[in-house]
Amino acid sequence: ALFPFGRSGMHRITVADWRKGEEPMQVVSGAFGHEKVHYEAPPSDAVPDEMERLIEWCNTADQSPFIMAAVAHLWFVTVHPFDDGNGRISRTLADMLLARLDEDSARYYSMSAEINRNKKAYYEVLERTQKGDLDITEWMLWFFGCLENAIVRASGIIERTLQKAAYWDEFRDVDINERQRKVVNRLWDGFEGKLTSSKWAKICGCSQDTALRDINDLIAKGMLRNSGEGGRSANYLLPD
Repeated sequence: ALFPFGRSGMHRITVADWRKGEEPMQVVSGAFGHEKVHYEAPPSDAVPDEMERLIEWCNTADQSPFIMAAVAHLWFVTVHPFDDGNGRISRTLADMLLARLDEDSARYYSMSAEINRNKKAYYEVLERTQKGDLDITEWMLWFFGCLENAIVRASGIIERTLQKAAYWDEFRDVDINERQRKVVNRLWDGFEGKLTSSKWAKICGCSQDTALRDINDLIAKGMLRNSGEGGRSANYLLPD
């Protein structure tokens, strides 16, 4: 499904089967001739047995899903069983095992997305773990820290979404124009920097005077407030 045309970029790869070939499977970076080898996976002829052991463990181990998600992710990406897509599938495997904790079909956080946000730190701790001994404590602590960040981030998004819904419910009968609705939604969805009248004019493609009229109208209706900064620093916020 990840590689429907049997290629990863320009390279033809084995799809829907373990990797093949005699050459070592290496994770490298750097220009041609100056490559740095970050990791060398087990030989391809060892992959079927290694994966059988991993799958058996995933299906039978009596461990906390938190521990299983961290170990399975590391185990899978260390075996590196496919020509490509190993990172994506290992993150999916971790999310699948974490899903066993939930007594609901809906999940509100994504470990995979959080790892993607912290790729540099992820690759660094992964390399240190794979080049070390069998003590994976550092990896486990990093994984659990990443998981905590994912949950905190999701909680913030949920809280913001509920606040936004309550806001629009409170002002559902207030008459506003499309420019006002557009900018207010931008504020709720994570506006970069401070909202000024000039930014309003640029976002809406209107004049500065029109922007100020829109802003003052929203302030009068209680849908926006002045930050209290005067002059050129004047900017506007959502109500507390």
